[in-house]
Amino acid sequence: MNGIEKIGQYFLLMGRVFRVPDRWRMFWRQMSKEMGKQGLESILITLIVSVFMGAIMTLQTKLNTENPLLPAYSTGLVTRDCILLEFSSTILCLLLAGKVGSNIASEIGTMRITEQIDALKIMGVNAPNYLILPKILAFVTIMPVLVIFSMFVGILGGYLISFSGIISPAKYIIGIQYAFEPFYVTYSVIKSLFFAFIISSVSSYYGYYAYGGALDVGKASTNAVVNSSIIILLLNVLLTDILLV
Repeated sequence: MNGIEKIGQYFLLMGRVFRVPDRWRMFWRQMSKEMGKQGLESILITLIVSVFMGAIMTLQTKLNTENPLLPAYSTGLVTRDCILLEFSSTILCLLLAGKVGSNIASEIGTMRITEQIDALKIMGVNAPNYLILPKILAFVTIMPVLVIFSMFVGILGGYLISFSGIISPAKYIIGIQYAFEPFYVTYSVIKSLFFAFIISSVSSYYGYYAYGGALDVGKASTNAVVNSSIIILLLNVLLTDILLV
């Protein structure tokens, strides 16, 4: 199957996904379950990665901008803008594409090869709507929360490393407050909504069409992560050009 056919198949699947659920009670139950699985289970990795990225950004910025013409608070300013503009949206979503995306693809793929999806069809259930819609809406809903949490923790990580003596904590605080642009937060949240949709929908697509055996589920999971990451990087350039330029 070539790329054009896959794109068409993807949009046809999404057309079946975005239908009115037959049973709203079941839908909300599934969605809350997915929010816990995709959101709460991603908090720890978000916390760890954000703290260390904030710390390493502060160290690298300070060590590579040793210039008497630069104000001391510029380290905090650069760290803040890097975290707000790119790390807490784009880089975090690339990391979660590996965790959440592979999980979605393998879960749906396993249901496909064990014929659970075929059983749902026989019972008259719209399988894409029942299985995929809660996953997409749950991840799109929880992703902005993870992004804002990552922003806070990343900046906190830079503040904590400032006590090592690399920079004055007071100067760091001045830097993260200087010329703050609130739209940067909005910009990252908007990007995260698009990225969350890409991760969940593309991963669901590869899992849904994972015919074969266990090896094919692994291939579907790999393809989901790789293709989601590529689309995120391309979309990042497009959204940045639209929202910031």
